[in-house]
Amino acid sequence: MNVLDHISSQEAMALENKYGAQNYHPLPVVLSKGEGVFVWDVEGNKYYDFLSAYSSLNQGHCHPKIVNAMMKQAQTLTLTSRAFYNDMLGKYEKFACEFFGFDKLLPINSGAEAVETALKLCRKWAYEVKGLDINKAEIIVCNGNFHGRTTTIISFSNDPVARKNFGPYTDGFIKIEYDDLQALEEVLSTNPNVAGFMVEPIQGEAGVFVPSEGYLSKAKALCEKYNVLFIADEVQTGIARTGEILAVDHENVKPDVLILGKALSGGLYPVSAVLANNDVMNVIRPGNHGSTFGGNPIAAAVAIAALEVVRDEKLAENAEKLGQLFRSELNKYIESTDLVNLVRGKGLLNAIVINDDEDSDTAWNMCLALRDNGLLAKPTHGNIIRFAPPLVMTEEQLLDCVSIIIKTLKQFE
Repeated sequence: MNVLDHISSQEAMALENKYGAQNYHPLPVVLSKGEGVFVWDVEGNKYYDFLSAYSSLNQGHCHPKIVNAMMKQAQTLTLTSRAFYNDMLGKYEKFACEFFGFDKLLPINSGAEAVETALKLCRKWAYEVKGLDINKAEIIVCNGNFHGRTTTIISFSNDPVARKNFGPYTDGFIKIEYDDLQALEEVLSTNPNVAGFMVEPIQGEAGVFVPSEGYLSKAKALCEKYNVLFIADEVQTGIARTGEILAVDHENVKPDVLILGKALSGGLYPVSAVLANNDVMNVIRPGNHGSTFGGNPIAAAVAIAALEVVRDEKLAENAEKLGQLFRSELNKYIESTDLVNLVRGKGLLNAIVINDDEDSDTAWNMCLALRDNGLLAKPTHGNIIRFAPPLVMTEEQLLDCVSIIIKTLKQFE
């Protein structure tokens, strides 16, 4: 089969099922085109994208400025590895450090790689700056977390599907309840080997759990009190998704270590990064960490353009405004039904909780019906549906999507 030949949805899904590892359970729709907030399947049906590739596409599909930056750089220089300097990486590092307010950036590719980088950075800082005994450092994480699926990360995951039969697991992590300051201080006050606290400002995969107001700022204060690093995993919540450039900005929190990915490239290319100030990042020396593709010229050009779009098109402000509208409109419907318990979120990262068992297939069936009505979303659990459209959405488009969602939900009453 010529790769340019037309292929039907059934043929495309059959090929993936036969030749691809079965490590995902996609919604049965085969996409072939995207532009702005819309995607089209191979049969030409048009849909609103209400997932944004798990918040990778905050700037929308195929944003022309980012595409042009990628194409221009791809025709000039694609990869040097870090064996040599290139003329784009320093520009990107300067731009991003000034954009987010940090001294230094360590460039990497995927979100999971960035999390691994932050964990290594935290441990090395603990031994060389804080003075912990070698191999004694521990990092606090939260139950319900999702930071990726590498061997180290699944070692502190609560997801049995991600963990089962992948041991032995990596030591050095302490799990506490999310949004529980008392549990955090109890560990910090009794364990002198704690090096850091890594947290998602909003737990996305767990069902868009938004912590209590003040949780992040008080957690940061506790970390300062006990001299441990506050590590913010903003791979999903960062880059304007929640109505601020970073989700921690809602509480004016400055992380010691910031983890970014996904929308850092506008969905065009794998780009992630770890940012920190010199007192932390300077423990990393040549040979300690790296990646052949980390910091390549295409990634640098794409990331600069992606961040410029966020700034110039005021996507954080748009997310804040449309997020409030979305929750307000959904709450009007929720008041009239027993089908949906609540809508929660910040900015344009939201979820609805269906009045059903978590082990049910209700949310999946609803997402199939949403697809049939022209909107694509995915469950996070059996009774939770996440809604995260591109941040370039207009108010008119959002209200159209709300009507589709409510119409679909009413089919299940």
